[in-house]
Amino acid sequence: MSDNQLPETGRSAGNGSAPPLSRRRFLSVAGLGAGAAAAGAGALRAGPAAAGPDPNIVPVPGWSKTLGPGVNINPYGKPSKFEKDVVRREVTWLTASSESSVSFTPLYALDGPITPNGLCFVRHHGGEAEIDPDKYRFMIHGMVDKELVFTLEDIKRMPGRVNRAYFLECAANSGMEWRGAQLNGCQFTHGMIHNVFYTGVPLRAFLDMAGVKPKGKWVLAEGADAAVMTRSIPMEKALDDCLVAFAMNGEALRPEQGYPVRLVVPGWEGNMWIKWLRRIKVGDQPWQQREETSKYTDLLADGRSRRFTFIMDAKSVVTSPSPQAPLRQKGPNVLSGIAWSGRGTIKRVDVSLDGGRNWTTARIEGPAMPMAMTRFYLDFDWAGQELMVQSRAMDDTGYVQPTKNELRAVRGTNSIYHNNGIQTWLVRSNGETENVEVG
Repeated sequence: MSDNQLPETGRSAGNGSAPPLSRRRFLSVAGLGAGAAAAGAGALRAGPAAAGPDPNIVPVPGWSKTLGPGVNINPYGKPSKFEKDVVRREVTWLTASSESSVSFTPLYALDGPITPNGLCFVRHHGGEAEIDPDKYRFMIHGMVDKELVFTLEDIKRMPGRVNRAYFLECAANSGMEWRGAQLNGCQFTHGMIHNVFYTGVPLRAFLDMAGVKPKGKWVLAEGADAAVMTRSIPMEKALDDCLVAFAMNGEALRPEQGYPVRLVVPGWEGNMWIKWLRRIKVGDQPWQQREETSKYTDLLADGRSRRFTFIMDAKSVVTSPSPQAPLRQKGPNVLSGIAWSGRGTIKRVDVSLDGGRNWTTARIEGPAMPMAMTRFYLDFDWAGQELMVQSRAMDDTGYVQPTKNELRAVRGTNSIYHNNGIQTWLVRSNGETENVEVG
């Protein structure tokens, strides 16, 4: 077995899964009588029925009696003032400087597979580059027949424009969890990831225009930020599915996401998705830049390091219940989570409520696209017992997300990168949830 391979975990046995909840049983658990069901009652109650009429139903509320704000009050839309959780949270204690820091996507507060632009996690190595789009230039040079320079308008006029949904995950996502449970919230354990639709032009189109020489086997992508972020990428990948992107979720890239142009490297670690893309140089070997030697290598237990570990392996996490989204009501509940794989498409996600002893196949909802986030759900009853919640992702290559112990047996605990081990949440009898590990 090479250092890049992991033993597969067992397939789902499907044992211990609860039978589907019938309509009669659902209404019984929810505390609704047959009469209420016959009357078409829409309110779901997990506890005893209220003693009197619900004061929020019988009177006509104030917002139904007056005109609301007009359509141009907020020229650029924003969430409701009542949605106080949907905010990206900065972690000021994580790094000494905000110019080389990270913020985390609030996974626990989101649903569906697509991340809103304003909530995508951010990683900087030297602060944002503020680039005037009229002065922006993108260069192709090195081992090519013809060196080329493109303006932003040139890129937008290129034929072959595409829209593709991809996840972007930092290689250090879950990196603080290698030696044990550390951070109490999936926003912090798994939040260095987002999933958006990118609009752009395949990198191959630019390389074809320039004419790659036969000895050109690698490309060097460089950003225009103060850190001069650079990474070597094999030519096979550059010609396969990389994009030169100028929009995300239908609008221009955000400044913190590389405005006006970034590189998209589907399924590979996020540091290779060069923001504020300045140039692509073609060469015959990797450049051994600092970001691929002193950083973004995986230190093993015996002192050796894994290099060029590009692919982000299959991974998943339950976002609700989780420490920031505890269970609030007994009775029917919906478990929700996300899964992704840099190797291909998520084909199946299993969920355990007892720490991995029994597994039930979750329901995948919405599109399951290659190298993109996939949303899964599991409907379950909760009577107040303690739960040990886990999820396990499998992709269409046959790769199965490993346990943390399986991962550590191969890679040790020295690395901070590529931790895709199964996450465990302990749900206590009062619904409060915390980050734990099982042996």
